Amino acid sequence: MKSIAIFCGASSGHNPVYREAAQALGTLFAEKGIRLVYGGGKVGLMGVIADAVLAGGGEVVGVIPQSLVDMEVAHAGLTKLHVVQTMHERKALMAAESDAFVAMPGGFGTFDEFCEIVTWNQLKIIQKPAALYNVNGYFNPFLQMMDHSVTEGFVKAEQRNNIIIADKGDVLLDQILNHSPVITEKWVDFKRI
Repeated sequence: MKSIAIFCGASSGHNPVYREAAQALGTLFAEKGIRLVYGGGKVGLMGVIADAVLAGGGEVVGVIPQSLVDMEVAHAGLTKLHVVQTMHERKALMAAESDAFVAMPGGFGTFDEFCEIVTWNQLKIIQKPAALYNVNGYFNPFLQMMDHSVTEGFVKAEQRNNIIIADKGDVLLDQILNHSPVITEKWVDFKRI
């Protein structure tokens, strides 16, 4: 496990516990030699985790659309910053650069990015761990929605059970490193569209 993508808010939220968790996870990445791949921003939890990895001597790769560079939200001090044209390119490059994915508290963009990775795993486009860093119980309503989807027959239980969930950074990383996905279907080799 060399690189982990983080999806998280361009805001820090109202509760300081989210900033503290982002900083602690970034420090842990640096200590463990895990390269951070993220959206390339300097604001919100994105900036906090990137700064923490960098402060610990770690490597940070950002992937950001030109439109956000133009809005002056790009982080200027990263190990590497890829500037792409679209959000679709951003997500594809982050997926290619990462061995696993973690969603921290965030908004619609975080939900979009995480759900796309879960869907790609479900369709066997990729086979990489996907995790929720459930800081302060942030994802509890989302987890309830997933469980409801299983109950109603729209999500298979094994797909739901493949999502790693933890509320502590060290536990989260241990679960990612030791993850054995539940595979019930034959692997399908999809060509990139």
